[in-house]
Amino acid sequence: MAGRKGVWVVLGLIGIAAVLSALGVWVTGSLKGKRASVPSSTALVLRLDGDLSEIEGAGLLDQFVEGPPTVRDIVDALARAKVDRRVKALIIEPVGGTPFWAKSQEIRDAILDFKKSGKKTIAFLEYGGEQEYYLATACDQVTLLPTSVLDVKGLATYEVFLRGAFDKFGVTPDFVHVGDYKTAVNTYTEKTFTKAHREMTESLNHDAFDQLVQAIATARKKTPQAVRELIDEGPFLADDALSAGLVDSLLYRDEVEDKIGLGDDDTTDFDDYVRSLQPPFTFSARPRIAVIYAVGTIASGEATSGDVAASDTLVEYINQAADDKHVKAIVLRIDSPGGSSIASDVIWRALMLAREEKPLIVSMGDLAASGGYYIAMPGHVIVAQPGTLTGSIGIYTGKLAYGGALNKLGIGTETVAEGKLADINSPIKPFTDAERAKIEDQVQAFYEQFVTKVAEARKSTPEKIDKVAQGRVWTGRQAKSLGLVDELGGLTRAIGIAKQRAKITGEAEIVVYPPKPSILEALSRPFGPTDESESSRSLLSLFRPSERQVLRQVFAPVRLLQRREPLALMPYVFAH
Repeated sequence: MAGRKGVWVVLGLIGIAAVLSALGVWVTGSLKGKRASVPSSTALVLRLDGDLSEIEGAGLLDQFVEGPPTVRDIVDALARAKVDRRVKALIIEPVGGTPFWAKSQEIRDAILDFKKSGKKTIAFLEYGGEQEYYLATACDQVTLLPTSVLDVKGLATYEVFLRGAFDKFGVTPDFVHVGDYKTAVNTYTEKTFTKAHREMTESLNHDAFDQLVQAIATARKKTPQAVRELIDEGPFLADDALSAGLVDSLLYRDEVEDKIGLGDDDTTDFDDYVRSLQPPFTFSARPRIAVIYAVGTIASGEATSGDVAASDTLVEYINQAADDKHVKAIVLRIDSPGGSSIASDVIWRALMLAREEKPLIVSMGDLAASGGYYIAMPGHVIVAQPGTLTGSIGIYTGKLAYGGALNKLGIGTETVAEGKLADINSPIKPFTDAERAKIEDQVQAFYEQFVTKVAEARKSTPEKIDKVAQGRVWTGRQAKSLGLVDELGGLTRAIGIAKQRAKITGEAEIVVYPPKPSILEALSRPFGPTDESESSRSLLSLFRPSERQVLRQVFAPVRLLQRREPLALMPYVFAH
């Protein structure tokens, strides 16, 4: 009797799941699937708020409500709009920058390509910081709010050093690293820049600033020297920016359409335009290119967080793409500062096997450093933006020993251990000499095999690679000159190379990993994959998207070191 009752319970649950799934499909079609209409003559309005995501949300709400377009959505839609007869003009509204530059460069390149159509482009700046202005200069005309400022004054890089606070609290940061420029540990071990740390940071900041100057000079038809002199006079009041030739007019938002000469033409929100381009599902016999996203800190296991590139999950995607006979090439899109060296190596191995089956092209986003560069090595071709942060070929590990802090609070601790190095990972005390020697051997061994693999991948020698490694971070432009990447460009360029390598002459179907979750999968994770507590999510919500990205990166080492894994993680650095 009890067994029969259990069967009916199971059947009932299956029935409920089926109903929910069908209901989800219907509701999704009602709320989300309806394609937006676009007038026969329109101007697109693209608002860029700094939250430039690589992948779509995977929560239950994302099944029913359209989120903001991804970077690829924006780039692809601009390419379609370039040849769309309904689209007469483009208005962009940059309203927030990001800590990094590569994705902004990718979108700027797409705007410049759209402009080749001869259609009008205009940028409206309610406020113009460096990154907002950088995007705006891709347009024919740049307008600024009459009461605002053009806050262009150069790039400053900020770094955080916690050693002084640790000393006050009685916490001992004890880390081992290989590479003079492997400065991620400096956040915990130093009170200020080391010589190597300052040299690297100045180099990155200088190259990023030079790229900004070159872009402004080309767009505003000025010499680089003239632009540098103008930047030294910034920030600018609106009238001064107009007099300096940095903007073309001072307008309120409602005046912009008149400026561009729309007449009776309508405007279309860019998000609606993106939705209008999404075709209904149909079976396609076209050859496929798999685009696999490795986004976030690299860690072992399955994906449990939206900002983690999990090794088991990525390996599953890589194997699926490699085994799919319809997939003719793989593009790995990396936006990661690195993370666990073990997880990076697991992903590397899967990619090395996949590259034997079909072309593997790597596209680097904002970040592809340390472990992010490690998983880029298998690529037949590596493509990066000039502003991508990459390299950081090095490793570190260690711990925060808080025994001193406990003593200050009157808390005593004792340890019982069997084995000479049983308490090597003790959170109470720093490493002993014997423990440190053991860890140094392990870290050095990983660094040497890292350098050897880079040398093999880049057809160089370990000695030459070691000179550009040492944990040093490079911009994409610097990395290309050093032979660490092959081409400068974005995801579109990487997909183009994949088509060439796969000998695809016509259109290809793009298959994205991670795939869109089913309604049942979304029901099991109503807020999307996350390992953040409710309190931490509430705290992070107080910050802007770009600031949340920085905070997660700052505390990633602490989170990963709980597993006691050596880390291939780039130093925390961002410029504004």
